[in-house]
Amino acid sequence: MVFEPTVKATEHDDITRAMRAVPRRDFLPRSQRPFADHDAPLPIGRGQTSSQPTTVAAMLRLLRVPLGARVLDVGAGSGWTTALLAYLTGPSGSVLGVERDSRLAEWGAANVERTGMDWATVEPATPGVLGHPRPNGWDRILVSASAAALPRALVDQVGIGGRMVIPIRTSLLLIERLPDGRIRATDHGGYRFVPLIQDQPVERSEQSRKSG
Repeated sequence: MVFEPTVKATEHDDITRAMRAVPRRDFLPRSQRPFADHDAPLPIGRGQTSSQPTTVAAMLRLLRVPLGARVLDVGAGSGWTTALLAYLTGPSGSVLGVERDSRLAEWGAANVERTGMDWATVEPATPGVLGHPRPNGWDRILVSASAAALPRALVDQVGIGGRMVIPIRTSLLLIERLPDGRIRATDHGGYRFVPLIQDQPVERSEQSRKSG
């Protein structure tokens, strides 16, 4: 694994424009809205937080979201990062946020719906499934919770030419799938996140009983 410095901000880049167009305040509980401009994590309930804005910006710059991209947002929470990603992809793209806590997912979905960007949505995560597998994978994956080790299940969901930004313990990793299918991982410095909670995979036989 290679260490590379985190991409630095420029005053008028796409991420700065996105964060101005999609204000954090609209994705916070009423009690936290007075603190929306504070560069610090803020509680959103259910033991989760809205990440520090400079951290979110750094992750989005590493992700390099192009117009028209198919993007997965893991740990969508309030829906703020899902909406930021939708702004970056534009209406020719699509963004799916998945959230393990069903009540947060419902609230996040409502927040994203109010933006009018109907190419983005937040859904409850499927029990026993990390991420949201799709044919040919995703162009970009953003993970806003820290895993103890790099989850193979998410790496497998990165499409050819795709990128994933994910915190592993206190390191922010960029995962790239090269044109030949190989994976390249680079370390972009230390950050603190809430832990990524992974359910045990649901056995096929159990899925069959449920669907029956």
